Amino acid sequence: MISEDSCDESACPWSEREAEMLAITLELLQQHGYDRFSVEAVATTAKASKATVYRRWPTKADLVLAAIIEGTRSAATPPNTGSLRGDLLEIGRATCAQALEHMRTMRAVLNEMSHSPALQEAMQQKFVLQRSLVIDAVLAAAVERGEIEATAINHEIYDLLPGYLVFRALVADRPPTEKTVRVVVDDVLLPSLKAKK
Repeated sequence: MISEDSCDESACPWSEREAEMLAITLELLQQHGYDRFSVEAVATTAKASKATVYRRWPTKADLVLAAIIEGTRSAATPPNTGSLRGDLLEIGRATCAQALEHMRTMRAVLNEMSHSPALQEAMQQKFVLQRSLVIDAVLAAAVERGEIEATAINHEIYDLLPGYLVFRALVADRPPTEKTVRVVVDDVLLPSLKAKK
């Protein structure tokens, strides 16, 4: 269960010690998966008491979600290359890098989400929604620059770039590449966004 009093990560930046514990969490998740992961192992590896960890993250799910958000924080910042294509390529590259780096953890969390409505809701609100806001910012900037019409923005496309790349990272023997990113951006997204509606 996700605790109700988990603070918004953007409103309470991690201390150096907390960031260290989150990095340890990701490392242990990669090594052992969600089921065999324990808060006790984080405390032991970080040379901290369990009480210290639980005081900051009241549940295992809170800790795991915070670690994923911290581990993928750079993807939550909208790029500003000066063009829609450049921004979408940057989002794609960042998504690929992070999906490949955190592939095992993501598989474990997706599995856990299938029987944890609280984790599913928290992931939607704190992770997926944040990525949608990045796409929002990039598309709004493109409208402002005159690259696309505001009417071309269809919220159904928001998940296409990151969603497809994460899917490819999770499917064995089909990791996304730079070419994958270019094809999705150049052959799917840009034509869709620039088409006259």
